[in-house]
Amino acid sequence: MKKLSYLSTLMVFALFLFGANTLNAQDDTKEQFTEIEGKVIDAETHNDLIFADIVLENSNISTVSNSDGHFALKIPSTYADGHIAISYLGYEKIIIPISDFENHRKISLKPVNTTLDVVQISTTPKDAEAVVLNCLSKKSSLYSNKNTLMTAFYRETIKKRRKNASLSEAVVQIHKQPYDNVKSDYIELVKARKTTNYKRLDTVALKLQGGPFSNLYTDMIKYPEYIFTSETMPMYDFKFDKATKINERLIYVINFKQKANITTPLFYGKLFIDAETYALTNAVYSLNVSNKVLSSEMFVRKKPRKADVYPIETAYRVNYRTKDGKWHYAYSNISLTFKVNWEGKLFNSTYTLNSEMAVTDWEIAESKLAKNRNQILRPTTILTEKASGFSDPRFWGAYNIIEPEKSIESAIKKIQKQLKRT
Repeated sequence: MKKLSYLSTLMVFALFLFGANTLNAQDDTKEQFTEIEGKVIDAETHNDLIFADIVLENSNISTVSNSDGHFALKIPSTYADGHIAISYLGYEKIIIPISDFENHRKISLKPVNTTLDVVQISTTPKDAEAVVLNCLSKKSSLYSNKNTLMTAFYRETIKKRRKNASLSEAVVQIHKQPYDNVKSDYIELVKARKTTNYKRLDTVALKLQGGPFSNLYTDMIKYPEYIFTSETMPMYDFKFDKATKINERLIYVINFKQKANITTPLFYGKLFIDAETYALTNAVYSLNVSNKVLSSEMFVRKKPRKADVYPIETAYRVNYRTKDGKWHYAYSNISLTFKVNWEGKLFNSTYTLNSEMAVTDWEIAESKLAKNRNQILRPTTILTEKASGFSDPRFWGAYNIIEPEKSIESAIKKIQKQLKRT
């Protein structure tokens, strides 16, 4: 169980007293671009579609819709006559010319028919665990075996109950190592901004140990040892769920959870696996935190002596995209909710920590290592606490970012007002 313990310390949030290593970088981007925006909804129910893929065709430029279904995409002037492809698991893909976009346009996606035909039924595997093992064995053939330089946007928030207490954002470059070797990826900080309301956090500062690395390690194809190992695989039950489709391709849906006789906290959730190639397209999962003592030991690095801290809810998500027959890490989201009980206090505090990272562009890199070593992040790095940039609407320049949800948008506006007063 050593690997699982390592996962919990690198991949998730921890509680710290004030004080930590910080890092910050600034960069000016002057490339001309056109910005489009819209909202992705279900054509039948009109519900928001969260984490929909928005991709500029014939390029590696992309983003995802936020928790309100909104998105914005900055497009270089050289692609002004291009098209935007919008896709979502279980829905029909739609392609729209850039020239057709209007502000706050609503884009309706239709659910696809996932009824299997006779041929598909006859060829569907019977052993769900065997499908998962086959999927994990495909990393060398289905995923890039070249050094890849990825530009990504990272956001980290901490909420006390429903109010934002800390907000961090960064543009990073991921130096993605080939999937067929065991070398770990590098992350280089390009630009970042952060603010923290310590009054709202009381006397505890919750910080994300590792920042963007936490999300990068959800790439279970590159880092399978953090969730599925030869030691933990026998501890899980795997079962087929109803199949679905994405981009007209059949997707196996496999549920997994720890066996009833296993007491160690393990994961449970769904794996979405391409039926033809056995590539992992998406994964949505959580950690079993029913055992407060054991789950607290996995998550909490350091805490005040008079506080009892334990997780009450966890959620992880990772999405992949494909181009030219090769799949790559595209997006991940981590959400953790902790309860803090203070000795001698009548009421407890609830904190929710959320981080998300979206790859917005990428290219094959010739060099093997990051060139700017001074800006390379460590898994133990915590982003700077400066609030620089929140007062500048042009802070991100031509970089693509994940559109902020309404509560984050409101928090940013409050920060801007406070900065104007000072």
